[in-house]
Amino acid sequence: MPSMSAFVLISFIGWSLLLLILIEIFRSRLVVQGAIAANEFQPDNLNLSPFMQRLDRAHANCLEGIPVFGGLLLIAIATGRTSVTDGLAPWFLAARIFQACADAACTMFSAAQPSETNRW
Repeated sequence: MPSMSAFVLISFIGWSLLLLILIEIFRSRLVVQGAIAANEFQPDNLNLSPFMQRLDRAHANCLEGIPVFGGLLLIAIATGRTSVTDGLAPWFLAARIFQACADAACTMFSAAQPSETNRW
């Protein structure tokens, strides 16, 4: 039976892939609807909605975490020391999923912008 660390590592990679699939589903829909040409997507997604920009950033955040987090889990798995990582790994995964969902959802709420007459 695989360790919890192995399960979390596979789940984290799966979560990152799920975010990528969601991005591509939304992009494909935009192309099929004619809202944007297939070759007009910018690398920073500034020509897309704020939701798409945040979803892309959430995916990038997951990709940035894979080398460090995945590397540590792989070392623990390879050396048979998963007892060190099994307890905290699920919490890390839950935090990353929550962070990605919060990133994508934050477009629903905008921070109040100071007016010209009311600056700090």
